[in-house]
Amino acid sequence: MAGFFNKGFGRKRESAPSGRIPPGQYETRDFPVLTAGPTPRIPLTTWTFALEGLVETPTQFSWDQFNALPLQAFTNDIHCVTKWSKLDTHWEGVSIDTLLEHANVKPEAQYVMAYSYGDYTTNIPLADLRNGKAFVGLRFEGQPLAPEHGGPARLVVPHLYFWKSAKWIKGLRFMESDKPGFWERGGYSMYGDPWKEQRYRSDD
Repeated sequence: MAGFFNKGFGRKRESAPSGRIPPGQYETRDFPVLTAGPTPRIPLTTWTFALEGLVETPTQFSWDQFNALPLQAFTNDIHCVTKWSKLDTHWEGVSIDTLLEHANVKPEAQYVMAYSYGDYTTNIPLADLRNGKAFVGLRFEGQPLAPEHGGPARLVVPHLYFWKSAKWIKGLRFMESDKPGFWERGGYSMYGDPWKEQRYRSDD
């Protein structure tokens, strides 16, 4: 997610391949660390992930139960609202489509609030999580996801600005109406399409 504190922004900017970098972005080979507060350290023995709200079957997974779900490999470009893009990132995790099979989402659910350890939240249309568009990442570049990058698990919604890919994910709450999350309440875009440069509410 985007934040006030960061590392890695003094590095040389790379030239961007044509057609893969949204307007106003530059390519980086680094993976800058951004956060608006301290990094949570969640013991795997107490980690849980919940599907709640407008679902027929509220569900909670332990770490072992979550890792027993089918894992998939994902290769995606990611784009941060602070204007860096990182291409061909490699993840392993659980597709949101797989998780939805356990929840029986009600027809009136149109939006999702992702919420995290550390009380971070961000809102996303449900349609932007379905059909292979998003996943919960557990491993990055062949290694367990580091806490500073959102480990042990983070939401990844690569087609939206990366603040929508909530670090330290704790659950998804399904809602009928859209509501702002942490950065959205502070004036960030409710949607966050990097190709339309939807950084702030005035860009929507």
